[in-house]
Amino acid sequence: MQNGISILVVDDEVSITDGLRLLFGAEGYAVEPRGDLSGALAALERKSFDLVITDLSLGGLELLKNAKAKHPETEVIIITGYGSIAQAVEATKAGAYYFIEKPFEPEQILLIAEKALERRRLVAESAKLREHFTQREQFYDLIGSSKAMQTIYETIEHVAKTDANVLIIGDSGTGKELIANAIHFNSHRASRDFVKVNCSALPKELIESELFGYVKGAFTGAAQDRIGLFAQADKGSLLLDELAEMPIDLQPKLLRVLEERRYRRVGDSVSRDVDFRLICSTNRSPHDAIKKGLLREDLYYRISTITIIVPPLRERSEDLQILIDEFYRRFCERYERSLKGVSQAAYQRLFAHNWPGNVRELQNVMERAVLLSKGPYIEAEDLPLGTSASNGNSSAFYFPPHMKWSDLERAVITTALERAKGNKRAAAAALGMQRSRLYNKLSKYKINVTRQRKH
Repeated sequence: MQNGISILVVDDEVSITDGLRLLFGAEGYAVEPRGDLSGALAALERKSFDLVITDLSLGGLELLKNAKAKHPETEVIIITGYGSIAQAVEATKAGAYYFIEKPFEPEQILLIAEKALERRRLVAESAKLREHFTQREQFYDLIGSSKAMQTIYETIEHVAKTDANVLIIGDSGTGKELIANAIHFNSHRASRDFVKVNCSALPKELIESELFGYVKGAFTGAAQDRIGLFAQADKGSLLLDELAEMPIDLQPKLLRVLEERRYRRVGDSVSRDVDFRLICSTNRSPHDAIKKGLLREDLYYRISTITIIVPPLRERSEDLQILIDEFYRRFCERYERSLKGVSQAAYQRLFAHNWPGNVRELQNVMERAVLLSKGPYIEAEDLPLGTSASNGNSSAFYFPPHMKWSDLERAVITTALERAKGNKRAAAAALGMQRSRLYNKLSKYKINVTRQRKH
């Protein structure tokens, strides 16, 4: 059998069922023939089929709807000797892949069936891929389960295997370089060099020689030949970070390299072939950069075959909990700190912050908090956050998106007991509840209380 593919054929003409059984059997498919509607419905109850081919006059529409209800991924082809436009429209609306009239040629229905099976395979793969991504909170050191991050993961997965130029746009600290890493190390060039250059960090007079290389004596100080970054990235990938900061007069030379896949070292008369995958990133709007004369429009179209836009952290707040917990775990492990967790007050302050520095700022804040925390929990006062970046709603209560009500209630009771130094009467009064109810909660959440005595 070909990949275990099964086909249900339903027709009251034995010549049709036998003919299709022989036709598809010769292709390696398993065919189950049925001569009436009840037999077909019983077969669908027993198992799922990759493809159903059914005669319309034998209750084909009922069988179609039944098949789609039980097994939505099953493709259905309707055949009839009494076709009409109305019936074709109704069958199509109900989910039929194709509507074919008798008599038909064997090659004709075989081709239609193969196309239907191919669509089923692609739909199944897409569903599996979507399930794979929606369950993923990390991808090549990228962290987040928000819809925006799932879209980025899926884009990386699709484009990494190609050599298409990629432009990554996002504010500083959003993880553009991590996305570039994911593209390179998930590509067929992963075993070769990944060369990175920050265009804003190199002096304008040196960037050309750094990219192209130079020969001895090309300029004052060129004491020996030097290969450039293009040559270093040969057979690998090249990341041009902050591309909009590249001198405008150098951009036509870069465009020529991308078009011809050849370059010439400064001071050299010989052109050399080069093969690299280009990834660019910028924290500027490309269209604004073009208007301001900082980026050539023709270069922009060349480098942006695929564009990935990374949203700032403030626009994907649903990822905050995952990021906080991951950085907490990572830095506790790195610095061998045996902390018990992040307090509710600390969570509240982290969620109230606007994060102008994006994920990089959050990472630095959590690293410092893990290092400098004096108690068993990271507290609000351990977080090096200024008030200027707050969203202005510091009095609001922020409920972390992945925290359950029971977790929150336990955290509130624990905090009240800590403030009351273990005095249950005082904690119950602060919480506005009867002591008996507090005792029930302590038992429910298995909270051990040690009262601090006065000395």
